[in-house]
Amino acid sequence: MKHAAQVTRPILEAYQRALWRSTKANGQRVGWSTQRTRLGVLKDFFRWLTKQNVILHNPASELELPRMEKRLPTAALTLTQVEALLAVPNVADPLGVRDRAMLELFYSCGLRRAELCRLELTDLNTERRTLTIRRGKGKKDRVVPVGARAVAWLERYLKEVRPRLSLDTRTPAFFLTGYGDAFNPDVLSRMTADWMKAAGLKGSCHLLRHTCATHMLEGGADIRYIQQLLGHEKLETTAIYTEVTIRQLQEVHARCHPSARGGAGDPPAAPGDSPDASPAPSISPEKPLPPGTPIG
Repeated sequence: MKHAAQVTRPILEAYQRALWRSTKANGQRVGWSTQRTRLGVLKDFFRWLTKQNVILHNPASELELPRMEKRLPTAALTLTQVEALLAVPNVADPLGVRDRAMLELFYSCGLRRAELCRLELTDLNTERRTLTIRRGKGKKDRVVPVGARAVAWLERYLKEVRPRLSLDTRTPAFFLTGYGDAFNPDVLSRMTADWMKAAGLKGSCHLLRHTCATHMLEGGADIRYIQQLLGHEKLETTAIYTEVTIRQLQEVHARCHPSARGGAGDPPAAPGDSPDASPAPSISPEKPLPPGTPIG
């Protein structure tokens, strides 16, 4: 087969079946995202060939991509766990103040790691307590509120620490490394994972973003406001958090379900549990009854 015009839909469907059966070097099946990516490339390629009049018919136009798996996010941190994490940086050290300010901002605003790394000095408005996120996912800007406690730590960082880290006054980055440079997202992820481990937790930057959204939803925030805070393009992306706020579901269940309140459906007490219950008759195994002896 040397020409694109020779490729037919049955051939592409055979490739799709082979891709579904294929395995990786470790013996595991190829993931849904990998299958979607490879098939998506084929669809885009044949669509382009059709537009360029290289072929008259697009054989991949009706090719169905496998549906993505819908997995629930990792369980959000509790308030106690959040406080334990925030207490990890040593704020007696200048770098500890910077680290505490970054953790506070992660939790307060639900930022992505790349968004925090790209923050500049002019993005924070301490009077209005707002933060401008520039070039977020999809190259879109948004303005988000910042909690009072987070603002206090950010102001302390700007006043006490950043001037000592800055080697060039022209550097616009908000958070600076010990070398005076902006953070790399991968470095920030490793640092956050280390802080999590020190607090007895497991996770990284995205867990704080997920925790921020979950706590707001449990606090009664409308999901549309959470969508704007997180910078989700589609409401369906934010709606995943409604599936994991188990605490509210437990409260409603305990308040409304008869079996959760107890009462008529309670299991009967076992013999001997009640102080007024008479002892159960003992059965002696010593002498078996003769055959045909009536019972009762």
